[in-house]
Amino acid sequence: MAEKKEILTEMMSSLSSRYDKRPGNFAYDFLAPVAERFEKTDDEIAAVEDKLDIANLSGTELEQRIYERTAIERKKATHAIGSVTVTGTGTIFVGDLFETPGGVQFQATEQKNIVVSGTVNVEAVEAGAGGNVPANTITLFPVTLAGFTAVNNPEPTKDGFDAESDDDLLQRYYERIRTPATSGNKHHYKNWAKETPGVGDARVIPLWNGDNTVKVIIIDSDRKPASEALVQAVQNHIDPGITGDGSGAAPLGAFCTVVSATGVEINVSVKVTLSSGYTLQQVTDNIRDNITQYLKEIAFAESIVSYAKIGAAILDSAGVEDYANLLVNGGTANIAIDYEEVAVLGTVTTSV
Repeated sequence: MAEKKEILTEMMSSLSSRYDKRPGNFAYDFLAPVAERFEKTDDEIAAVEDKLDIANLSGTELEQRIYERTAIERKKATHAIGSVTVTGTGTIFVGDLFETPGGVQFQATEQKNIVVSGTVNVEAVEAGAGGNVPANTITLFPVTLAGFTAVNNPEPTKDGFDAESDDDLLQRYYERIRTPATSGNKHHYKNWAKETPGVGDARVIPLWNGDNTVKVIIIDSDRKPASEALVQAVQNHIDPGITGDGSGAAPLGAFCTVVSATGVEINVSVKVTLSSGYTLQQVTDNIRDNITQYLKEIAFAESIVSYAKIGAAILDSAGVEDYANLLVNGGTANIAIDYEEVAVLGTVTTSV
């Protein structure tokens, strides 16, 4: 890609030497704006050339290119679901609102008559991971509901996932073109599972329980064990009721069983040397974030949790000057993760 100066020099060299080519003279002043325009045109051409490589695309451009080539669509964000206990007597209608002190709103998904106290199913108003809130945090009525005095969620809400990221969408695209899915082969089952909103990855075991049987193991978009609701959604998509009757995506005669991966807790204890200006709690939170990211990266990709890489994640955490006495699940060895398992972070115990 030529710059303005190079373009101008090349154009000037093609002029006869009888013209005065110094700045301020006609030839120079006439060609300089042309060189500037050519520089911009070269930049625009280079930008278009970059977009010929799908890996350089993002957002809606990436979505459009992938859809044009494979009909794969970006998985949309999902609404977190859960239940609340309301105190009072009256009727809860579909759409009645409840809220956390942080402003996350939930709406009733069922109409229910309540006497004294009762449980109502709810979903987050806004789709995405922000709807996953801890237990005992949905405590407010943004709009007064006649007859009711209190509300609370005894359990955390779950299954709220952000829209599929560019990286995950591109990975699904690569899987589709590099491992062709045809006639219900094992790649087909993986594709069917992963196109379900909320599914982060899947593994397939053919003939796991005899002829015409398939087992699909899934994890959610956070690379953690999938909820029962998510497992059921994938089951219904591929082979509802495990009947093999072809009413789902799987071909007639194929009996598919969908299960969640089993979580293997990774518990970490470590002594850290704090960098100036950091508290132990801040550093602990940073360590949790880094180890969580490492475990997400290796989920369904590697068969061990590396003791050394846990240490590297700790050392790379903001506020950690150094560390010592690192124990992972009480030892100093790698942790094996089986084919149907996924590593999830448990406790992180830090000291100074």
